[in-house]
Parts: sequence; C-alpha cells; structure tokens
Amino acid sequence: IVVTGSDDHLWKMWALPDGNIIMTGEGHTDWLSGCCFHPSGTQLVTSSGDTTVRLWDFSKRACVLTLAEHTQAVWDCSWHSCGDFVASASMDSTSKIWDVNSEKCKYTMCGHKDSVNSIEFLPFSNIVLTSSADKTLSLWDAR
Repeated sequence: IVVTGSDDHLWKMWALPDGNIIMTGEGHTDWLSGCCFHPSGTQLVTSSGDTTVRLWDFSKRACVLTLAEHTQAVWDCSWHSCGDFVASASMDSTSKIWDVNSEKCKYTMCGHKDSVNSIEFLPFSNIVLTSSADKTLSLWDAR
C-alpha cells in the first residue's frame, strides 16, 4: 500500500502491485505536498499549500483534525514514532510540533531564514531534522 498526494487537492491510497485505488481523501483546498502514515498504519497526516496539516482516520474514512497555524504553504509532515506528535515544515520559515491528543501546537521552531522544505523525526528519538531553502539543515530537540 502506498499513498500519494497531488495538485488535484486529493490523496489516494493504492494497493500494490495491481494499482487499485483503496481510498481517497478529499478536504484540502490546495495542492498536497506531503503525506505520512501513522506508525500503527491506522491514520495519515497530510500537508498542503492551503497552509494546513490534516489528520485522516482510515476507519472513519474522513479528516478528523485540521491543524491551521502556519501562515504559508506547508511543505512536509512527519509522525513521531510514538504516534502522539506530528511535525510540519512551512514556507513561512517555521516548523511546528503538534500534540494530536490536545490538538494544539506544542512548539514552533524558528531559526531558518527561508522556507522550511522538509522535516523528519529521527527514529525512536525526540530529535527533528529540518532542511531549508536557506541552504541549511537543523537538528532540533523536540522535548
């Protein structure tokens, strides 16, 4: 199973190797830039040009949470290995750590001088790696 995001504002889940569409997610109002499976495989997080990050629950076949504090397009998103936190990277030069249980931004990481283009939690740690259009990489302690 793979998930893709597209300029058509949709994400699609595909079965491999036959290529059948299993599920489609509709709700973003602009292109999708990133998608990442929850560690349990039961949810998906997506990022979009509409400035939001959305959490999708496969059993409900719906968006269950919209995170909307970025001021420009969101380029990437990532789940923490525990499944309780999501990280997002934005054109607004910030990255954020979201607590999905409280549905709030826990930290806003400022320091890049240009768009933050990618973000990833290092496996089984609280360290976040970001890359930016300012030609730098940063490691952040998300505790």
